[in-house]
Amino acid sequence: MRELVFTLDYEAGCNAVADTLADHPDARIRSLSLHATPESLWRVDHVTGEADALTDIEEAFLTSDYYADYLATEECGATQTTQVLEHTDDTLVLYSYWKRTPTCTSVPHLALNHLGDGALFETRHEGREYTWRIIHSDNADVRTFLNDLEAAVGDCAEMKINRLRDASPPTPDLRNDDNGLSSEQEAALRTAVEHGYYETPREVDAGELADKLDVPRSTLTYRLRRAEAHLAKQHTARKRSPEGASTVL
Repeated sequence: MRELVFTLDYEAGCNAVADTLADHPDARIRSLSLHATPESLWRVDHVTGEADALTDIEEAFLTSDYYADYLATEECGATQTTQVLEHTDDTLVLYSYWKRTPTCTSVPHLALNHLGDGALFETRHEGREYTWRIIHSDNADVRTFLNDLEAAVGDCAEMKINRLRDASPPTPDLRNDDNGLSSEQEAALRTAVEHGYYETPREVDAGELADKLDVPRSTLTYRLRRAEAHLAKQHTARKRSPEGASTVL
């Protein structure tokens, strides 16, 4: 099996979800499940972000002319159904079903044509960058797939190839950084440490720290909360044995 990772960097006005994510740089969308047949496509997406970001992203899915992974540059008559499976203060889970028409296409449908019907998909959407990881067979026609994909997106997005190699273990965030934090979370955490936010008593409060980073207080606290949660889970996982029992230190 082979691994292909590429990013579609959308221009403004070409993709309603990308435009919405660009307005909320801390929001993230990742696929939990994605399946396609020649006639249809269905997927479940997990969205994280501040409350106003989740509301705007939900609106983009439900009311805009956006079809799940729709690549045509003009209306093609596709019908999409989107349902909200969960919506909390910082999490949104969406189910989307798309019924194709002869003139509609998508990344998974192009993959069916050129990479085989056993391809596996993983996606992450941040800002205007929509990153895809596809696991496919060794004899897949990757060159034709990429050529057709580039033609389908036209001037709406720039395509960047990140990796093409033998398949590696799953990478849920599609990044290669050491700790899995976004650059914004990393910056917030580093600044908090440098200015004594975690000292007892604190040498700076959240409002002062937000001013130093030139972001709203709510944005700063969200970034710190997500970074702390991720690092806590990462630390706990490292302390467990292969069988799942806690290691005694």
